[in-house]
Amino acid sequence: MRSLILLLLVGCSGGLMAQSDPTLKKYYEQVRAAFQEKKAFETVAYVEKRWRLPGNTGFNESIYYVENILKQAGYVQEQVAKAGDRLTYRLEKRPMRRKTWEPVDAVVTIVGETEPLLSFQTNRNMLAINSASTPAAGIEAPVVYLTKTSGDAVTKLDLKGKIVFAEQPVGQVDRLVAGRGAVGVMGYSVPAYTQPEKHPHSIQFSSIAQVDSSQQQGFGILLSTQARSRLKKALEKGPVSLHVTIVARTYQAEELTLVADIRGSEQADKRFVFSAHVQEPGANDNASGVGTLAEMARVAAALYQNKSVVPQRSISFLWGDEINSTRRYIMEDSIRAKGIQWGMSLDMVGEDTEKTGGTFLIEKMPDPSAVWTRGDEKHTEWGGTALPESAIVPHYFNDFMLSRCLDQAATNGWVVKTNPFEGGSDHTPFLQAKIPGLLLWHFTDVFYHTDADRIDKVSAWEMKNVGVSALVAAYSLTANNEQLVQYLIDEYRQSAFKRLDVEAALSRAAIASGGNRDTERHILEVWGKFYVDALASMHDISVKGSVPEQSIAKAQAAVKEQLSKLWAGL
Repeated sequence: MRSLILLLLVGCSGGLMAQSDPTLKKYYEQVRAAFQEKKAFETVAYVEKRWRLPGNTGFNESIYYVENILKQAGYVQEQVAKAGDRLTYRLEKRPMRRKTWEPVDAVVTIVGETEPLLSFQTNRNMLAINSASTPAAGIEAPVVYLTKTSGDAVTKLDLKGKIVFAEQPVGQVDRLVAGRGAVGVMGYSVPAYTQPEKHPHSIQFSSIAQVDSSQQQGFGILLSTQARSRLKKALEKGPVSLHVTIVARTYQAEELTLVADIRGSEQADKRFVFSAHVQEPGANDNASGVGTLAEMARVAAALYQNKSVVPQRSISFLWGDEINSTRRYIMEDSIRAKGIQWGMSLDMVGEDTEKTGGTFLIEKMPDPSAVWTRGDEKHTEWGGTALPESAIVPHYFNDFMLSRCLDQAATNGWVVKTNPFEGGSDHTPFLQAKIPGLLLWHFTDVFYHTDADRIDKVSAWEMKNVGVSALVAAYSLTANNEQLVQYLIDEYRQSAFKRLDVEAALSRAAIASGGNRDTERHILEVWGKFYVDALASMHDISVKGSVPEQSIAKAQAAVKEQLSKLWAGL
């Protein structure tokens, strides 16, 4: 059953079908030829060396690096752009309410031992965000190991001048002992999907609270599995003191957001928006998104300048702080927001899947798979819960993007999968504003948020596959080509047929295993309604609004007829 379902899903759309539409075929050929994965990889290599938080040196240097790519590609800064300039960019600067933070160095040593317990040079996530520096010579303090963390147990302890260690997230430990006089805290919390038994030195980054100027800022240390075990063994032998040296910077700063635009020639106020967040210290998360989007912007400029592809609607590229920058882009300008028709987040798009253990995923807008997650659909280890039927958003964007990726995959064997909606990245502000939004990413990743997420885990080939698929998707939806629109309607109708076949097969199997027939019929019925309503949303693809109503109505009727046959067969 599973192999049949997978075959149906992979064949649901895309693949070699795109060769039947000349415009779509041209887009793929031109973007593949222009996209230089080496350039994208070079950007990742630059950005991943920097520990990036909004306002800090590494974040700003990464933004300026991409700005230089835009300049070289022909984008003109808005302040000096002329009326006829259609490739423009702007660098937005905002004062930050809270200070930024950046780590410089740190070493933790068990007193009496010579080998450090942890060193920033080998574990760059060991410092909790917002940790304060120690005096230059460091500090020496005894460790208090909390085996019980209830309020009563903690209040009985004298923590003044001590380092508190608990096997909990460092932020929880920090909150637990706040105001008790501890000089610092240590935490251990490693998700199972990071496979700590195989990667005992990995540390996922985290944070402690940033206190106001009236309080003394402490520090937080995150332990790897190996460091945790070593510290506990030392504690079993008797009292343990640690020598801790930390150099970190906390200072007032401005937050930067970079936005580039290719102004459409017909309906410039309508736009497709890409977003890649810069903050977070990893290579895949999210230097790979920054590098892929920078190369997409360069390619789009080159194809525009040689008149190979001239979008009729605008295409925008955004680099900034995850969720916050995208939300501001939508909320700060209500007129601009009305013209955003599609949003797409590039987050962790460059993984070498043989090393990370993940696969490329399209996280879908809420469709019925987010309500009934079954068959080959599954939530990732990142986490997702069942949504109510009322959360379903009927739109063509999910299957359309899957088709674009499968087109690319048909040329080279790239593995493409989807996952039901989970949230947590730059696609969520689009959806919250009722704008169609998707996430392109990879998971499971055993190095997710760890200091092992480095350039050696990044695949330039993977980034090119994502970049080509994403840019062709934008071209397809911002074009003014009625033949292409008709093709996309036909393609989507076939997607609906294949998906309904899959769901009917799952329902038949469920009924055969004792499942409720009425429940299974309802699931199939909801899927059918989803596709019928999603077809109606395809009116917005046509720039001039001249897609024949008859084409959509015919496709809807065909889906209804197929649904009726399958429903009756349950």
